Amino acid sequence: MNSRIIFTAVATSLLAAFAEPPCQAADLYVGGASVSITPDMPVSLTGQMRTRIAHNVESEVTANVLVLESREDDKTVDYAIFVSCDVVCIRGGILEAVRAQIQEQLKEVDVNKVILNATHTHTAPTLVEGRYSLPATGIMQPREFVDFASKRIADAIVKAWKTKQPASAGWGMGHAVVAENRRALYSNGLARMYGRTDTKDFRGIEGYEDHGMEVLFFWNAKQELIATAINIACPAQAVEGRSAVNADFWHPVREALRAIYGKDLHVLGWAGAAGDQVPRPMFRKKSEERMRTLRGLTLLEEIARRIVVGWEEAYAGARKEKHTDPILVHKVKTIELPLRIVTEEDYARVSKEVAGYAKDPSKVWIKNWKQSVLDRYELQKSGKAKPYRMELHTLRLGDIAIGTNDFELFNDFGTQMKARSPALQTFVIQLCGAGSYVPNKRATLGGSYSAVIESNIVGHQGGQALTEQTIDSIKELFPAKAK
Repeated sequence: MNSRIIFTAVATSLLAAFAEPPCQAADLYVGGASVSITPDMPVSLTGQMRTRIAHNVESEVTANVLVLESREDDKTVDYAIFVSCDVVCIRGGILEAVRAQIQEQLKEVDVNKVILNATHTHTAPTLVEGRYSLPATGIMQPREFVDFASKRIADAIVKAWKTKQPASAGWGMGHAVVAENRRALYSNGLARMYGRTDTKDFRGIEGYEDHGMEVLFFWNAKQELIATAINIACPAQAVEGRSAVNADFWHPVREALRAIYGKDLHVLGWAGAAGDQVPRPMFRKKSEERMRTLRGLTLLEEIARRIVVGWEEAYAGARKEKHTDPILVHKVKTIELPLRIVTEEDYARVSKEVAGYAKDPSKVWIKNWKQSVLDRYELQKSGKAKPYRMELHTLRLGDIAIGTNDFELFNDFGTQMKARSPALQTFVIQLCGAGSYVPNKRATLGGSYSAVIESNIVGHQGGQALTEQTIDSIKELFPAKAK
């Protein structure tokens, strides 16, 4: 063989070896905790355009913590701290408040390794001041809720961190028909979120629905299941219009799994790329309701039943391959995404609409929603607009990858990430930040809520940029498999 070819082959092998993530035989330690973040007094709910005050609790909203740590010779190699929260988005300073408290209590922890995600229940307390017109007294104000919840979440993280134990991990895939694309298409080429499907001009549903479930499982040294994370491309919006505190379908899912596997099982709900999805039917509504009634199930119970069946499907396989020393690598970096441009036509239209809402206190949410477009236009015109900066987390755990984002990301982007990832399975966790819809190009052309300028800080170009950067970051974790 030519000596130059031999040298090149050896050099390539050495580079690949050095590029491979370290700690292939590091021991896995896992900690978990669950805590209620349900206020004990009336509270405003967020997720709708109108003010709602909850005076009762249908199901507790909770925060569920999962700590993963790899150790080699009793020294920490890498770690990640996940917190799944029954809130609509991670905003109002709650992430910053949690991290500040962790910094005080756990000096050894890099708080940038703490990831909060929202399940996106629309029946959870409001986190942002001024979002609605609220009474000054008699309810827990948004800032008070952030203070209350962040302290409980921080305490739960401390508990999970301090009670880490040797563990094994498994991963599996199941299926659950939960999400439906919620954008109806019409003969004129336009779309409408929750649009009618029984009209003459209805032509179909706009996009794809992902019924696969990515699931993680963790067992202690006694082979007892201690934690699970369920990644499903659907937000928790089955009962979104109610005026009571409710964790939506994640509550009956947790209750069902704990009834079988123990009351201390920690269940994390991870919403996948699902900005155009909903857990309710867009058509066949009456027949779906009839079948639930005949089976004696509510909508939440039916969704939970499907998720638990899919979870058991994944568990049946995953429990046969338990890993005590999987590679664990956690990368954190800040990326920049291009903003969606506010056009002159956008500005003219929204200016008129803001003026129409200005005198109606009940429309404060809509007015603020639209006013943000005018504010963005002024920044854009002055040259002071800056790209959207987002904290991107990518992780490798054995054969699987995890990527996070801030948004209500349309499903097409998540599909790209999963299809192009070198990992065996790829988990996409959305709503790890303040949120805002990121539509694909098709939806942008179709218009309607979720794909109009008011809903999009980042447009479809930014969504594609996010996709590419996430895939590139995941590939860096799997150098031997990346193409």
